[in-house]
Order: sequence, then structure tokens, then C-alpha cells
Amino acid sequence: MEENAKVTNQEEKSAPKLVEEEPVVTYHEMKVGRKTLKYTATTGILPIKNHETGEIEATVFFIAYRKEGEEGRPLMFSFNGGPGSSSVWLHLGAVGPKRVKMLDDGGMPAPPYELIDNPLTWLEETDLVFIDPVGTGYSRPATKELGEKFWGLKGDIESVGEFIRLFLTRYERWNSPLYLVGESYGTTRAAGLAGHLIDRGIAFNGIVLVSTILQFQTARFSRGNDLPYPLFLPTYAATAIYHGKASKPAKKSLRETLKEVEAFAMGEYWTALAQGDALSAADRKKVTQKLARYSGLSEEYVDQADLRIEIQKFCKELLRKEKRTVGRLDSRFKGMDAKHTNHHPDFDPSMSMIRPPYTAALNDYVRRSLGYKTDLPYMIMGGMFEKWDWGSAGDGHPDTGEALRAAFAKNPHMRVFVASGYYDLATPYFATEYTLWHLGLDPEVRDQVEIHEYEAGHMMYIHVGCLAKLKKDVAGFLTIAR
Repeated sequence: MEENAKVTNQEEKSAPKLVEEEPVVTYHEMKVGRKTLKYTATTGILPIKNHETGEIEATVFFIAYRKEGEEGRPLMFSFNGGPGSSSVWLHLGAVGPKRVKMLDDGGMPAPPYELIDNPLTWLEETDLVFIDPVGTGYSRPATKELGEKFWGLKGDIESVGEFIRLFLTRYERWNSPLYLVGESYGTTRAAGLAGHLIDRGIAFNGIVLVSTILQFQTARFSRGNDLPYPLFLPTYAATAIYHGKASKPAKKSLRETLKEVEAFAMGEYWTALAQGDALSAADRKKVTQKLARYSGLSEEYVDQADLRIEIQKFCKELLRKEKRTVGRLDSRFKGMDAKHTNHHPDFDPSMSMIRPPYTAALNDYVRRSLGYKTDLPYMIMGGMFEKWDWGSAGDGHPDTGEALRAAFAKNPHMRVFVASGYYDLATPYFATEYTLWHLGLDPEVRDQVEIHEYEAGHMMYIHVGCLAKLKKDVAGFLTIAR
């Protein structure tokens, strides 16, 4: 974060006062099967103004796509997470008309990298707007002090909500069927926006949540919070099976095997954790043996960890004998550390694998294909903030699940699509399911939430097979939700 802060300070010294600018409009076409998809791309910024003074407090960069020749089209707003991430991952990974070419399993190809047409683009079903929240991409606050207004749970939702209101107004889309798609912290934002905007007259037909985290208690390995341990276990098991450190019955699918792990996690394992030091020696031994078998770790390690396996230690320990680590975003991928005796990996190999291709592709695409010229650095990941303001939830566990429940209560026509990857250790699929079980939704709307799972990681779409399945699943959802 120190490097990003220096960039911010340099820009403040040299950057002029924020002003509005005309967007750049370009025209494109591509083949989707036997059909030709013609579309318009609009690239630019929208101002976030102080409604009392009229001063521009920040600018939000966006890239919007509109399919030509059809009226009454739906409109989907898209963003990623972090907090502090630009919208590049969903944009150039799955949803937009172009995508970064990776290896078929999602691995990194050799440079130079290639941006290709994406015949699986969601533009077939809905017009698209990709939003870079303030401090990401080319979006900038007027000053660092003003930036702090936007760099928090509440301010982020309010500023993105204001962008959506302004976009609907300027591009006359108030009567379009509306959708959101968010990934990772973007799902936190999407749930919050659903509750925030329904009170301002903006209702969504549907929300797509990719790699979901709404209730942060499910993912914080803090002392006294045992909840993450059973919720992460099925993903540990999937990872161990993938790398040959655990086995599954030949006649069972991965999903069937994970059902067995889930039952243990929320039954015998959860009960053992709840007992703490009162757990008998005999019961502890039984749980230790099962936990070791499912996780792929040794019984000795599990016992020394007091039956509580933290994510970073798992990523380091699983393949320690091979002197390799596994990824956090996608545990299928392996990394190489400088020292093999440390307790945590030096880096996340699944992040380092995707960052160079996506960074190069975005910077080239914006300038050469979309005609948007600027010398600003495009902030792919990390954002410009030094500290994220969690508000009153900062001392506990942030939760936007209640906002999603409230949005359902006020808009019972809304539908939600949830996509999770079995090898995602950032937002594990079982933690997502647990959160959905505890939203407190009225029985009348529970069937309007559909869950889909994929044999890849956090960004399941980097795997070409999962990309095709995700497109098919979302297309069906959009048809129902419209």
C-alpha cells in the first residue's frame, strides 16, 4: 500500500482540478456463432458531485457496451472487489465482448499476451457497464482527504449508487430491466447496493454474485471465532484431492465426496470445536484422524494446530514436502517460495499468474481499441487508499446480508444467482452456502436464489470449461429474471 500512496501524492501535486469530459464512443462487431454481434462502446468518466456545493469530489471511470439494433434491452452494472480492485477481471475474463487469452486451465501463457473476441460474452443478453470505484482503474478523488469519504463500506456503496443513478439519468435507461454483477468484495457491494438503492427508487430484476462474501465472520480466523474452520474444510478437501494428498471413492463425483466432508464439518467437527478443552481425548483422536484424512495434512500437524487449520498455513503446509505452496484465489495452482520453512506462503501464485496478462491487455485495449487516452496509471488492484473504513462493523464482522434481505422484502420480484468455485480459498463455496442459509429470507422468496458451483477457483471463468458453463447458467438466469 505504501507504493500506491506515493502514486496518490504525486498525482495530487501535478493533477489539475477534476473536470467533466466527453466520453469516447467507438463501434465494433464480432462473430458469435453464425451471427454478427454489432455493439457500441462508450468509455469515459462520470462525476461524483457534492450536492450542496456542486463541486466534483471524484470521477468514476466506466466502459459501457450497448448492442446495436435492439430497443428495451436490459442493463447490467459490473464491478469487482478487493476492496481496491478495478473491474478488469469480470470485464476481460468473462462478461465483456473481449477476454484475455489464458491457458485452457486458466494458467498464465508466455508474454506477449493476447486479447481475443469473447463469443461467450453476456452482451448477447444484456447491455453492460463496467465500473471502477473511486481510487481504482482511472477513477480518482479530487484530493486524498476527499478520497477517504469513498474508501469505506458506507461511502463506497453510496458513491457507486450515485454513479448508477447518474448513468441511468444521462443515458436515459431508467426504464430498463436492471441487473448487478459483483465478484468477491463486489458481492458485498452488490448486496449493499440492493438495499441502498431500493430506498431511492431503483429496483433490480436480478443480482449475480460471483465468489460471494456477505458475512465476514465466515472468513476471519480471529481468536474465539471458530466458524471459518468447518466452512473452509470442504475446500481444503477439494484441494487435497486435486493435488493427490487425499482420495475420493472411484464411484463418487467430487461433489458427492464434498457432501460427506460438509456433513462432518457441520456435525462432528463443529461439535468438537464448540467443546474446546472439554473435548475428551478419545473424541479428539477420532476428529483428528478424520480431519487429517479430509484435509490431506498429517495427524501430527492437525493435533498441533489444535484442530484449527488457518488458510495461509494450509496453503503452505499441504505441499511442503514438494517445496510448493497452493494458491488462495485458486488452489489448483502451485507456487515456489524462497524459504520452505516459513509458516505462510511468500505470495499467492493464483494472483501472480493472472495479474500481468490482465494488466497488459487492459492498458493496450483502452488506448488502441477504445481510443481513451490518459497518462494516469490504471490501478488494477490494491486501490489508492491506505485504510478501508469498515464503520461500526470494523471491530466485529462486516455484514451486508441484511441489506440483501431487506431488498428482497421491498422487491419480492428480485432474483439472485450465486456462482462459487470448489477451489476458491478466498471465499469458500461452503461459507457462501452457510451465509445464504442465515439470511432470514421469507419462504416466499427463497426459491428465487439459485446456487451454481464450478470446478475452478475464485475466478472460475479463467478455466475455459467453467467459462462456458457460467455463460450458459447466467443466460438461463437472465431469461427467468427479466
